[in-house]
Amino acid sequence: MSSYPALAIRTHLSSGVRLCRPTQDQPATTLESAALLVMTDLTRVAAVVASPATTVDEANRYMMRRGVRMLLVLDDQERLCGIVTATDILGEKPVTLARERGVRHSDILVADVMTPASRLDAFDIRTVKGASVGHVVASLRRSRRHHALVVQDSAEGVEVRGVFSLSQIARQLGTPLHLPEAADNFAEIEAALVR
Repeated sequence: MSSYPALAIRTHLSSGVRLCRPTQDQPATTLESAALLVMTDLTRVAAVVASPATTVDEANRYMMRRGVRMLLVLDDQERLCGIVTATDILGEKPVTLARERGVRHSDILVADVMTPASRLDAFDIRTVKGASVGHVVASLRRSRRHHALVVQDSAEGVEVRGVFSLSQIARQLGTPLHLPEAADNFAEIEAALVR
């Protein structure tokens, strides 16, 4: 560590020291904002993942520790098997499977309740780059999904580049967003956000 000299220290800070605040020139996220602003970019943030062999109880504890409501499920070769959400884990599905199989709830695995990759839809990163937050919200609402993956082509094939989360988008917009019982149009979504 001798090649790294210690930094100079300012000692005895006065009682009048203030905190930095985010700069005011950063616009708030709106429906017209670029979709990339609300995407969790996996080139910048590590994906939160689980194995198909993880129990639903372990997956739930992991989600709570990480503060997420969805895990990407990867096989032993680090390939996407599917996704598992808090709803998958905490809903009726594991209870029903445990009863049908005559096993304990703690024996149910992520593989038993996840949505397999073959049933997942995803946005292409090229489409997302030209889209707005409103497009993403409308798409999630139309498909009645809380999460959507964003994929890109690479030298090795298709890879997951990012994730959209309806709850994360709602936090960034500063307004609750809910999935509809029936499909809504963009004007109804915008009207709900204006209220």
